[in-house]
Amino acid sequence: MDFSFNDDHMALREAVKRFCDGEYPVEQRGNAITSAQHTQRRAAMAELGLLGLPFRAEVGGSAQGSVEVMLVSQELGHALGDGAFVASTVMAGTLMTRLTSATQQKQWIPPLTNGHKQMAVAVYEADIRYEWQQTTTECVFSESGWTLNGHKTQVLHGDSADALLVVARTSGAVADRRGLSVFLVDVAAPGVTVQGFDTLDNRRIAHVTFKDVKLDADCLLGTHDGHTTQAAEAIEAALDAATAALCAEAVGAVEALLAHTAEHLRTRQQFGTPLAKFQVLQHRVADMAMALEQLKSMACAAAMAVQANEPRQRRRLVSAAKVLVSQKGREIGLAAIQMHGAMGMTDECRVGHYAKRLLVIGQTLGDAAWHLKRLRNL
Repeated sequence: MDFSFNDDHMALREAVKRFCDGEYPVEQRGNAITSAQHTQRRAAMAELGLLGLPFRAEVGGSAQGSVEVMLVSQELGHALGDGAFVASTVMAGTLMTRLTSATQQKQWIPPLTNGHKQMAVAVYEADIRYEWQQTTTECVFSESGWTLNGHKTQVLHGDSADALLVVARTSGAVADRRGLSVFLVDVAAPGVTVQGFDTLDNRRIAHVTFKDVKLDADCLLGTHDGHTTQAAEAIEAALDAATAALCAEAVGAVEALLAHTAEHLRTRQQFGTPLAKFQVLQHRVADMAMALEQLKSMACAAAMAVQANEPRQRRRLVSAAKVLVSQKGREIGLAAIQMHGAMGMTDECRVGHYAKRLLVIGQTLGDAAWHLKRLRNL
């Protein structure tokens, strides 16, 4: 694989870096943000064109691929920035692109690209871990339209979304990939209850309950056919695209951790000597640097596999990248805290925020054990 970047890639990375430097001051990175800050940053991302990055020009996008998404995610990870880029633009955007008609895309995607609307994907349910196929949420069709009932959990940025893409069963048995469909649901619709809460890394996640939610026929994404796996394949592709973006975000976070740790060792002294002079600490930093190069390579491989869209290869490389990110991210985060000593445990020290983000990334959209199992089953 060719991991080299062209001039356009470097220009995009530099533009996003400048954006992050302005919107995410170093001393505030990792702190909880207000709703107003979230809205402001999303508007700034839309103005820069980041929210429309993977969409076609006809619907307000710039028709870029997964490699460009990777570069943006890396810089956001470096700054602990977010704006629900992965949840809305990457994951929800991939589902919309794969399942909706051209008419639906022209109606629903422009509000995403200009920052006026935000979407989230409601796919996981309680007590099933990451086995999203085991969907019990049901959507039943009648003469008056669709009726949705069920409960979803771990909805990334679900409480700040204007609409949810809900995975529901329209036919088939539990755990059957056939019979799954995706519906666009307004969070303000009667019967929708959203309970948001903070995660370890000061991000937001939500539980969502649907009780007799009435949906029009055009809320269904794509077509309904209980004998095909069209929706299941699109859901898996969206999850893989989001996982690859999270792996890239982890690369940016590790880059920042390495820079913070190296600077700390150069400036902090013990027994009148900079910590950087101690050989054991030099070895630990070298281990971090080697792990970072591994993570970069795997994030690139995952992004290129998502872009190539050969399903089996995509699953293999995305899961391999996520296993490495889950394992190395935790290891590097804890090592960085340890090398900072007691100050690494304080909120004022940015290192702890990066370590928390890496821990959460490791558990999001499948942990190391789940992706190893997926690899074995390919």
